[in-house]
Amino acid sequence: MRRKLVAGNWKMNLLRDEAQALVAEILGMLADEESRSVHVVLIPPYIHIAGLVQQTSGDKRIAIGAQNCSDKMSGAFTGEVSAAMLKSVGAGYVIVGHSERRAYFQETNQQLADKVNHSLSEKLIPIFCFGEVMEERKANNQEAIVKRQLEEGLFHLSADEIKNCVLAYEPVWAIGTGLTASPAQAQEMHHFVRSLISTKYSGALANEISILYGGSVTDQNAKELFALPDVDGGLIGGASLKSRNFVNIVKCLPY
Repeated sequence: MRRKLVAGNWKMNLLRDEAQALVAEILGMLADEESRSVHVVLIPPYIHIAGLVQQTSGDKRIAIGAQNCSDKMSGAFTGEVSAAMLKSVGAGYVIVGHSERRAYFQETNQQLADKVNHSLSEKLIPIFCFGEVMEERKANNQEAIVKRQLEEGLFHLSADEIKNCVLAYEPVWAIGTGLTASPAQAQEMHHFVRSLISTKYSGALANEISILYGGSVTDQNAKELFALPDVDGGLIGGASLKSRNFVNIVKCLPY
């Protein structure tokens, strides 16, 4: 059975006290969810990871992740943070290939493949992001774009390796714009991705891998999106910075 999860990407937001207060609120609001199989990943800026790992210690519903890692293992790379460093402070997940990293920092699929490899070597779970921009969607090239991103960044993995990854479809045109892929568009792409995994690996493996939707998910549309047969939860941006909105999204996960 595929794991259902909601991951909150805080991006470059929140000071230390604000981060701790937000987590405290989320923990309190999730107190009545003990009987449910909920899994939440909170993904703060690097500097908050160690503190939030300690703050959430003992709560098996919540893991702490990182927004990025280096494509290098160690060395003279000023400003970079390695997968091993993230693991050493208690991170359990790491986002790889977020659309903002691809766009603003020109990360290539080969770099992302290296990041995936380093993450898995440290037993971090990569949340591998992929998706098309508006021009590619308008040209009806979204499937070709997504296929190339997966083939070059992820499909070098063995079956045993890729089953330890989480995928996240980000229609880039729906991030921070207020636009959202329709349920039909989201399901169509998630199903397409699962079919690619089935062809490359096996149908059984395709049915094991969690694929999240990330693109202006709110507490108003999450229930409909999460009910889709191939959508296993969400990668949440802005709404993850508001405790009530975020927990309401988490509560939309099916049992």
